[in-house]
Amino acid sequence: MKEPTFSIGIEEEYMLVDKDTRDLISHAPATMLPECEALLQGQVSPEFLQCQIEVGTRVCNTLDEARNDLAYLRRTVSSVANKHNLALVAVSTHPFGRPSQLAHTHKERYDQLANDLQEVVRQLVISGMHIHVGIEDNDLRIDLLGQTAYILPHILALTTSSPFWRGRNTGLKSYRISLWDGMPRTGLPEYFDSYGEYQRHIDVLVKAGVIEDATKIWWDIRPSTRYPTLEMRISDVCTRLDDALCVAAFYRCWLRMLYRLRRSNQRWRRYTLFLINENRWRAHRYGIDEGLLDFGRGEIAPFADLIEEILELLQEDAAFFGCERELNHMRTIIQEGTSAHRQVHAYEQALAEGMDHETALHAVVDLLIDETLIGTEARD
Repeated sequence: MKEPTFSIGIEEEYMLVDKDTRDLISHAPATMLPECEALLQGQVSPEFLQCQIEVGTRVCNTLDEARNDLAYLRRTVSSVANKHNLALVAVSTHPFGRPSQLAHTHKERYDQLANDLQEVVRQLVISGMHIHVGIEDNDLRIDLLGQTAYILPHILALTTSSPFWRGRNTGLKSYRISLWDGMPRTGLPEYFDSYGEYQRHIDVLVKAGVIEDATKIWWDIRPSTRYPTLEMRISDVCTRLDDALCVAAFYRCWLRMLYRLRRSNQRWRRYTLFLINENRWRAHRYGIDEGLLDFGRGEIAPFADLIEEILELLQEDAAFFGCERELNHMRTIIQEGTSAHRQVHAYEQALAEGMDHETALHAVVDLLIDETLIGTEARD
């Protein structure tokens, strides 16, 4: 089997807020998307709701390439938004926006989603980050699909950015997952023994007219239909650019580690979805705070300890890709917290300083506006 390219691409979904009210816009300015499209040449697209916009990097061979491209995308869309008195926030739920006030984008695919999924899709005022890694062989993609499910809770925990919903602290670090799980064909993927078996299952739904193609399989990780990649989809969108690149490095290195095992006629142990779902819930609820299940020892392990084990395991792969700095940033996330931690802290600090509830939520939005652009400055 030819070695995969392990190329990488990152897609991010952003929310657009009015600078005066800090609220989500209900309708996008008619000229904004065309302006972005003219500058970004196919790297930007509308999302289901008009208050959202999606970007995607080019196919990148290094994390530096991905960093530069993603920084440029954030910087450019933010600049265009600013002309319309709007700001860009990389966050998975808005602190106080309400779905009932928002219009969806009128496009055939989105109109069909609105009709098929009704109130479920109207609640999806959420954004995510998807990371594609090039795995060109179909059967290898399916093999790695099942083995990679193990670390999806770890990735979710490192990316949480959705603690608020409709003006309330939900007590969850990723409330986005609660909303997303209301959709069909989401969650952890099934295990398949071959690409052929996977395709036969997809064909059942297509033949029955349930879906048009596999783009409507919305698992936490899936074989991409459009590209020869394995697409990770569980993560919240990271407010800070450095956090996003860290998770991309983690995911990419993990896939290469699994490929190394395969070359040696070994594989990562396949754990039941029953156990992995328990860790998925813990990441959804607590993020990095309360640890995850160590299946072998049968106990809760501190998240920091699990990350140290992963860093040791992936040393060779980080060196191969030259992304040691990005991978080691996991320690910084554990030390400083995720976006969810910083949002809750900003809210509580604002209340402690005498602000009322609404003003404190505005302070959270201001934090998000600032942090979305950290690290996006143009480099010489």
